[in-house]
Amino acid sequence: MIFKAVGGGRPYPDHGRTRTRDWVDVPPRQVRLDELVTTKRTLDLETLLAEDSTFYGDLFAHVVEYEGTLYLEDGLHRAVRAALQQRPVLHARVLMIG
Repeated sequence: MIFKAVGGGRPYPDHGRTRTRDWVDVPPRQVRLDELVTTKRTLDLETLLAEDSTFYGDLFAHVVEYEGTLYLEDGLHRAVRAALQQRPVLHARVLMIG
């Protein structure tokens, strides 16, 4: 299995970071794909295959650590790309809450 689990929403409280620029103060680090729980069940194939999918967004995925669990909030396409390239880790901004 690629991820620890596939979730269907955000089980953590709202953190107020709604725009990409709200995440710039969170330093990126490597996270293992098999430690992530997704917050989305579906992936837009066009986003996955687009060469410039990060052109207008953050270069790093957004992960929320809540009660010891890492939730992949934004960047599912990056994580799937990493898995397809047989890379077990992803560079992500990890916000710790709760």
